[in-house]
Amino acid sequence: MTEPMIELTATVPVPADSVLASVEAVIRDAGGGRVEVDRARRTVAVQGGWWYRGEYQVEATADGARLTHRVRNVARRGRWAVPLANRLFIGYRARTERNFAAFVASLA
Repeated sequence: MTEPMIELTATVPVPADSVLASVEAVIRDAGGGRVEVDRARRTVAVQGGWWYRGEYQVEATADGARLTHRVRNVARRGRWAVPLANRLFIGYRARTERNFAAFVASLA
């Protein structure tokens, strides 16, 4: 698997299985891609378009769960064109960070 373009992590004061169920529900409701769920590994992934793969991993912690979100460029051809096609991702990381923070806040 490719290195993540973006990786964000947060702790949520909610049991890991509840966080996983919430992540899956939100991803499925959003539509827009193929969803893969591995409950044993507590992962949810969505792949859409020609390059995007978003992965969520939930790990149990003593005070709830750790949620990690990774964005990967999975283009099979023209990987180099992904940043160009997305206007060099100007503001992409900041927007992803804001959306992730809002998502985490909604879980707590």
